[in-house]
Amino acid sequence: MKKSVLISLLVLYSVALLAFQIIKTQVVITVRNELGNTEANATVTLFKMEADYEKEVNPVQSGVTDAKGVVKFKDLDAIPYFVKAQKDDKDNAGGGEKIETLVANRINKVTIVIQ
Repeated sequence: MKKSVLISLLVLYSVALLAFQIIKTQVVITVRNELGNTEANATVTLFKMEADYEKEVNPVQSGVTDAKGVVKFKDLDAIPYFVKAQKDDKDNAGGGEKIETLVANRINKVTIVIQ
């Protein structure tokens, strides 16, 4: 009985460890407008450096939000990023340009407001 419980725990631990290693660092960004509504078709770009963000050069990744205002970025480093989100004449300048250090091997979630 004890042996089967020990084996079960080892198998469970191995599966959990494998799952932890499979998940790459990701961020899911939801873009909302000043009224709190989600914004579809907004362009979102990630930058590692503030200078790159300001000049809009050397983007890490870029994407467009879906119908629910969501865009996903995968295979990222666990660092803070500068985010440029824009749609038509709205953007996130003046607030919410930098997201905190991402947690490694997790799906991080962030909301960006454009106005």
